[in-house]
Amino acid sequence: MNTMFLLVVLLGTAGWITSTVSLRVKSLQLQADRAERRLALVLDHLGIEEPEPAGLDEVRALIREDRTIAAIKAYRRITGAGLAEAKRAVEDLAVTVQKAAPRA
Repeated sequence: MNTMFLLVVLLGTAGWITSTVSLRVKSLQLQADRAERRLALVLDHLGIEEPEPAGLDEVRALIREDRTIAAIKAYRRITGAGLAEAKRAVEDLAVTVQKAAPRA
């Protein structure tokens, strides 16, 4: 009986800690997103463009070869971006690469 009580208390405490940490992480993510938006506004206001990461020529070459998945992997390796961000960036790059490609 005593062991069962301790187990229930331990599980309850672990659940409480997990939910508290999860809420704190969400709060920090919202703060980071807000700071990122503000920084983007400041850069836009000042007319400063973010420099292109080195190595995107490799990504463009992969896009021209229709190797989208490899291009996403390369973009993630070069920039450290997450999967969704890399996919969006490669799709955007693909549009510019297709516009720049000579018409046959």
